[in-house]
Amino acid sequence: MRRTLQAVPLLILISMILFIILNNAPGGPLAPYLQNPHITPADIERLKHNLGLDRPIYFRYFVWLGQVIRGDFGYSTSNSQPVLQAILERLPATLELQVSAFLLALTLGLAAGIFAAVRPYSLADYFITTLAFFGQSMPVFWFALMMQLAFAVHGIHGFGYEFRLPSAGISTYDTFNFSDRLSHLILPTIVLGLLQLALYSRFMRSSMLEVIKTDYMRTASAKGLDGRTVLFKHGLKNAMIPIVTVVALALPGLLGGAVVTETIFAWPGSGRMFFNALGQSDIALLMGYLLVLATLVVFSNLLADVTYAWLDPRVKYD
Repeated sequence: MRRTLQAVPLLILISMILFIILNNAPGGPLAPYLQNPHITPADIERLKHNLGLDRPIYFRYFVWLGQVIRGDFGYSTSNSQPVLQAILERLPATLELQVSAFLLALTLGLAAGIFAAVRPYSLADYFITTLAFFGQSMPVFWFALMMQLAFAVHGIHGFGYEFRLPSAGISTYDTFNFSDRLSHLILPTIVLGLLQLALYSRFMRSSMLEVIKTDYMRTASAKGLDGRTVLFKHGLKNAMIPIVTVVALALPGLLGGAVVTETIFAWPGSGRMFFNALGQSDIALLMGYLLVLATLVVFSNLLADVTYAWLDPRVKYD
């Protein structure tokens, strides 16, 4: 309860900083209108007055904050619709991509990390560690372009068949088609999941190695318990504590989207929406998107703290 109450002034401070930065960016809130070659200085002054931009910035902030409290995030000039509606419309596509990549990375990453920890310094361990470093070092934009080149442009050839994966978009047809939707999902999911997979496997290996060496693990083995029981029942729960932090920080991304990946693959999610809003100086949409993301980050950390206490009863918050 205390941490939840502390989150309120923190979010207000974050919103202040975001509001000041975005409103002082080159062009400011009037940037979309200044691109019109027919606009006159008199038009600009009239727009400033109508939009309240001739008022002090602190006054405009409190007006905006009052609207947000009432659920009004403003109007998006790049989407020609209310900000909240624009964000909610992109949410299903973002969740489809992000959840697919998250589940793929979490499942394979944890399995690879546990396997490497059980067989430390073996060939399998070196292979998994090398792939993890490769995945973390790979620039996302370059890897995405290489995947498009390999599987969408050149394709896979063999036995008289040629197979190509779609390089952009979420579907080919207007109506829902499962196989078509899945084929569009493969490349961006692999690109997005690679970085997370490498991160989870390295954290899982490091944490499991520490747990395996503890006294209670040796005691459980000495009592004659099966190796799998010792590993998964006694070891995994304690080894998951560092993973909780990483997963909690990744949760906001499930709704926030992946800006680079969604832009390269033309995926109609919130990450691509943010990129387009940034290019068009859509201040209202940028503020709404970043505020939602900041709120998710703050409460994901709160969720991680609660999960710590569930995994390890020794964790106390005074």
